[in-house]
Amino acid sequence: STEKWTVTIPTVHLVAIVGGQIELSCQLFPSQSAKHMEVSWFKADHSKLVHLYRDGHEVKGEATPEYVDRTEFVREAIGEGKVTLRLHNIRISDNGTYQCSFKDGNFSNVASMNLNVAALGVETQVHIQAPRTDGLMVECNSGGWFPQPQMVCRDSKGEVIPHSSQSYSQDGAGLFHIKMTLIRYRSQGDMICYIRNPLSDEEKQINIILAGECLAGFGCE
Repeated sequence: STEKWTVTIPTVHLVAIVGGQIELSCQLFPSQSAKHMEVSWFKADHSKLVHLYRDGHEVKGEATPEYVDRTEFVREAIGEGKVTLRLHNIRISDNGTYQCSFKDGNFSNVASMNLNVAALGVETQVHIQAPRTDGLMVECNSGGWFPQPQMVCRDSKGEVIPHSSQSYSQDGAGLFHIKMTLIRYRSQGDMICYIRNPLSDEEKQINIILAGECLAGFGCE
């Protein structure tokens, strides 16, 4: 067909969870068959080939090594110009911009989509050190997050408890670890700490119960 067409993206901004899968979909407008065309997905401005379809077949062996055996080409609707690349076993490094390209002879067109990768913390630990003359030192640790999580602790009335220190670190896989410490008197009651992923808006909470038995040497009020 000599009719000029463009590539459109149904969802430009995508969020995927580490270890999960995501579908990168694109289609031709106006709708027409792409069976005879070359269809490819690249990451970051054509620097990394993710998947290639050419001459009616998927081309193996040309994709960037990090994508080998992690892609699945869905082409049931290729007769209408609709294709999807399913990316499995999502990693932090998959975060970024992807381009979907259709090429027919000398004519080609590209559309871009953004993939944001999120990871929900896998483990959270609470350490309470006592006695201290100025109260209990409560330390909350949580790892396995991406992007950098937000942590806030609240008392039974929902008021934010100010922290005395907060720090972040990143492991080799790019996942964030957060550590927060607070000073708390037993008489101030229990608290709940919330850790939130700002991208997926998912949250974990830890209930910290400070009431109960007095610790040796700690002045009970």
